[in-house]
Amino acid sequence: MKEIARVELLAPARNLECGREAIKHGADAVYIGAARFGARAAAGNSLEDIAELVRFAHLYYARVYVTVNTILKDSELADTEALIWDLYRAGVDAILVQDMAVLRMNLPPIALHASTQMDVRSVEKVRFLASCGFSRVVLARELSLDEIRAIHEACPDVELECFVHGALCVSYSGQCYASEYCFSRSANRGECAQFCRLPFDLVDVDGKTILSGKHLLSLKDMNRLDSLEELIGAGVVSLKIEGRLKDVSYVKNVVAAYSCRLKEICAKNGGLCVGRSSSGHSEYTFTPDVQKSFNRGFTDYFLHGRTSGIHSFDTPKSLGEPMGKSGRSGPGWLTVDGGKEFHNGDGICFFDRNGELHGYRVNRVEHGRLFLFEEKDGVSEMKGRFIPEWTPVYRNYDHEFEKLLSKESADRRISVSVRFKDTEDGFAVVMEDEDGNMAESSVSFEHQPAKNPQTANIQAQLSKLGTSVFAASEVSVQMSADWFVPSSLLSELRRMAVDTLISKRDEYRPRPERGPAMPDAKYPSERLSYLGNVMNAGARSFYHDHGVPEVADAYEKQHVKGADIMFCRHCIRFAMGWCVRNGGTPSPYREPYSLRSSDGRQFILHFDCTHCIMTVKAE
Repeated sequence: MKEIARVELLAPARNLECGREAIKHGADAVYIGAARFGARAAAGNSLEDIAELVRFAHLYYARVYVTVNTILKDSELADTEALIWDLYRAGVDAILVQDMAVLRMNLPPIALHASTQMDVRSVEKVRFLASCGFSRVVLARELSLDEIRAIHEACPDVELECFVHGALCVSYSGQCYASEYCFSRSANRGECAQFCRLPFDLVDVDGKTILSGKHLLSLKDMNRLDSLEELIGAGVVSLKIEGRLKDVSYVKNVVAAYSCRLKEICAKNGGLCVGRSSSGHSEYTFTPDVQKSFNRGFTDYFLHGRTSGIHSFDTPKSLGEPMGKSGRSGPGWLTVDGGKEFHNGDGICFFDRNGELHGYRVNRVEHGRLFLFEEKDGVSEMKGRFIPEWTPVYRNYDHEFEKLLSKESADRRISVSVRFKDTEDGFAVVMEDEDGNMAESSVSFEHQPAKNPQTANIQAQLSKLGTSVFAASEVSVQMSADWFVPSSLLSELRRMAVDTLISKRDEYRPRPERGPAMPDAKYPSERLSYLGNVMNAGARSFYHDHGVPEVADAYEKQHVKGADIMFCRHCIRFAMGWCVRNGGTPSPYREPYSLRSSDGRQFILHFDCTHCIMTVKAE
């Protein structure tokens, strides 16, 4: 297999703490939101915190990307430009962009990444974005391996970033207007109200209820741990974990799990990848396990084509780790057959016969029995609910595992070789890190014959790098005679060498560059509907200058009556087994089907089988 660029594990950062822990647990880069203009309005951060994260990340040659990926009002353009300059001066490595008005601004030479909000799923669009100066594109989550590979082969110089883990939006990103339509909260403005996580009835054209109160648009979570090698082989260089609203324990665990898997892959022979894009090695106080963090059950989504099991009609809540099946039960207790150990304080859940999820806290474990409390409205109440035998039981909170993650759970160090030598008028220490950076410190000190052998103490003192980001892989001593070397002098030489090496690392750290732009590049279409998300004059001017004479207003600016408000590769007809093209049987119900929400509103479903897309239409 052809050798590709270094692989990057990209982690979410809700805040400075999450960003630091992501890097300590093995991330090569993090993405974080600024105070404004990010696609997760609830995950904003001050410029000071971002600058602090940059300083920490760059110690490890890890990168920091900031999301500036909402569509913008005309009144926000000047503030956006000023923010981008502030981010550049803070050392940010790239910004993620959705609104093309950004390219009309007076920008610093900061790298541009095309956000997944741009709905990037074709060779033509990737080529266009590259011609506009984007060095990287974040691909739509719905793409298969073959589609990703085809884009890479057609655009080999464009970095491809792909989501590998976390929550799934049922609609193509940037093409969902349900939250704006129903709640006046735009997903393209960072204010998604998660319409897709609500329960719906599925009804036919005659008003017959096919399903009642099911989460028909709420997908399982993505998990591509077992497909990383395939993704790298298809040309993906940045493997992205979703979760800028997730807590720090989630970030620690999931990042560590993916980092460990990537380490295994990069250690293989055969040229699949040439290593990670940052420096250092992480050691953990726990064994990573993604099932122990928030999840709704897992899927690899459409990576291997349209397969069964990509949908979930069960719950938008966390299921967690499968623990086995229920055995005997009594008033307030049950047993679980599965061979896994439970702890006091664990959270467990299961579905009843009606498909409703029930959650419990384990008050105590005694002789194989779990004595339970049910949490409801903040009150713990003992329940005697009968639990049928052979009911699948899940643990959605592992008390002992979370205790481990609440403490310092990772130590990341950059390997250095240390050489101690005598000089004409004293002594010197030479440090070389794993990236080839070298630093030397020296002091004048009279050479005096030692009364006792010095080598062991020199090696011990120069190995004490515990307060720095470095770890000594070897310490060699090269002296013309066994001179006396005080421990205080060794400490001073070590400190000076570490400080110099950190400065050298920063001096030689490469900063990503923006790609070259072609002002005469043509957009792949001559018409942009509301799906183009054009909300301001700058974006409109951009598209006009790139060959699009007809540009409609964004849905957020002007609602379109009867518009499709979701565009989904997920298909309810397929999920129900009624897709004849994929081996299903004809439906016994008459189309068109509708989704009916709890407030009585109905949303018509349309199935475009030629392009394998399901749309959801507003009333």
